[in-house]
Amino acid sequence: MNNSSHPIPKNSAVLAAMSGGVDSSVAAYLLKKAGHAVIGAFMRRGQESEESRCCSLSDSLDARM
Repeated sequence: MNNSSHPIPKNSAVLAAMSGGVDSSVAAYLLKKAGHAVIGAFMRRGQESEESRCCSLSDSLDARM
């Protein structure tokens, strides 16, 4: 069922962890283009602060696009 050139079975559903950045967006796009049903997930870890911009509201909005 699996081979080295395409380890995910064709037409399977895939959960993609979305960061709001380019890498996860391109990975989701390539999986979708390959025929998979892609479900994106984004997780906020606590409140956004001035010191840490990780997982901000703007990141979650970027991940939805």
